[in-house]
Amino acid sequence: MFPEFCHPRSGGLTCVQLRISDTNRRLWTEHVLWTRFFIISTAFNLPDLPFVTQRLLKNPRDFADELRPLYGEQIAMRFGELLTNHLLIAAQLTNAAKAGDTEEAEQQRKKWYDNAEDIAHFLADINPFWSERVWRGLLFDHLRMTEDEVVQFLTGQYERSIEQFDDIQAEALMMADEMTRGIIRQFYI
Repeated sequence: MFPEFCHPRSGGLTCVQLRISDTNRRLWTEHVLWTRFFIISTAFNLPDLPFVTQRLLKNPRDFADELRPLYGEQIAMRFGELLTNHLLIAAQLTNAAKAGDTEEAEQQRKKWYDNAEDIAHFLADINPFWSERVWRGLLFDHLRMTEDEVVQFLTGQYERSIEQFDDIQAEALMMADEMTRGIIRQFYI
């Protein structure tokens, strides 16, 4: 299935636009894959947790590297910081849920949603073709599904977690396509 902005009947994408689409799809897919690996390693106390965490935290730097040529150093670094905070809060929420600390989990959940609000606002500020409302919806869906995935792992609902991850991955591609649409409209049309 083609994202609507690159459907073959629309005239297709230029090589640069296709590279932007491919890169955004890779980065958002890596974001959710390495998040899942973190959840699994945390749930089962796997010895690879430090390495998985290190790789997961590379994802915001990769996003910053992709945004830097378009938006400059400060904006790229700020997005990287916001996304890093998103991951660090998610880790704290996962650990609190695993420990059964509902008060801490609720505090982290609030921080997580506040961070998503910050990301949505930030993206809408830097690109006139990105809607804060759309990004908030995408990010809130991402958080809700990821939190469900954590609970499913911690409660042994492994088959359900796989089904949930299919939804998470599809939603990550929607975020990638939203990012690509905005970049193409802002810089390449």
